[in-house]
Amino acid sequence: MEQIKNQKIINKIESEYLKKDILNIQIGDSIKLGVQIREGEKTRVQGYEGVVISKKNSNLNKTITVRKVLGGIGIERCFLIHSPKIEYITVTRSAKVRRSKLYYLRKRSGKATRLKTSFK
Repeated sequence: MEQIKNQKIINKIESEYLKKDILNIQIGDSIKLGVQIREGEKTRVQGYEGVVISKKNSNLNKTITVRKVLGGIGIERCFLIHSPKIEYITVTRSAKVRRSKLYYLRKRSGKATRLKTSFK
């Protein structure tokens, strides 16, 4: 009983920090993120574009892993969706996938990494 009470208190505190304008991001979506970067005293927004290959956790701890290929080298980054460092997230393209994790894209290159486009 006490555990349920504690969980309600935690959910109430977390709800204050949840972003309300987050889109429904699915696995296989191509997205653009704006991430705040701090250089010395200045801050700026740097764009990051790639394919969502996994989602983990829920509520305030929800993370996505985004993969992009830069100069022939695959780069993956994990982002906390509700982090204040994330300025914006836009979905540029959706894909039809049948898996919850797209880790098999790591072994592929070139045209083999294309995903079938889904039209919503």
